Amino acid sequence: MAGTMVEFASNGGKTAAYLSTPASGKGPGLLVIQEWWGLVGHIKNVCDRFAAEGFTALAPDMYHGKTADEPDGAGKLFMALNIGQAEKDLRGAATYLQGRSSTQKLGAVGFCMGGQLALYAATLNSTVGACVNFYGVHPNVKPDYTKLSGPVLGLFAEKDGFVTPQVAKDLDAAIKKAGKHVETHIYPGVDHAFFNDENKTAYNKTAADDAWRRTLAFFRQNVK
Repeated sequence: MAGTMVEFASNGGKTAAYLSTPASGKGPGLLVIQEWWGLVGHIKNVCDRFAAEGFTALAPDMYHGKTADEPDGAGKLFMALNIGQAEKDLRGAATYLQGRSSTQKLGAVGFCMGGQLALYAATLNSTVGACVNFYGVHPNVKPDYTKLSGPVLGLFAEKDGFVTPQVAKDLDAAIKKAGKHVETHIYPGVDHAFFNDENKTAYNKTAADDAWRRTLAFFRQNVK
């Protein structure tokens, strides 16, 4: 791993995060939000990939030290997520990242649970000027899309049993109804978590490579 673990202030406490910075020392800031597994190696690797592309990437530990390596445990952590604490952590992470970003505006990107939390972060912080949602889901997180201060890119999977194509279309419609800009792509023939190259059953290289290309182009255009 090229990055380091850091701590940021969160509502009077401290929350850990993984920070990866580009060779230049400072790039446009991106919040990278974990899947339901927690702040695991895959998410740190994604941060490192963003840093290699010139971004400053910060992944806050939304589970505060806990991780899971099988679905039952992940599901319990997912449902136990304290939304009030998550809101404070997302605000604190954005404030910390702003001090290390070369741009006034930040981006937010998340995967699975993190996709929904990235949308939430984008509604909580006017500094978040662009959001990429990879197949985001969390039943207890209800972002107010009228508070988005920038565009959204949604990346979904046709065979997703959690976030079905209809759910993706409904989300697209809800963001548009709020008067905000969203672009949605549903990848044919792939499943939830197709971007996670450590999830051998779901990973699809073709879709993942295309989604990565779109994500980089979207942030380069909108995080300035």
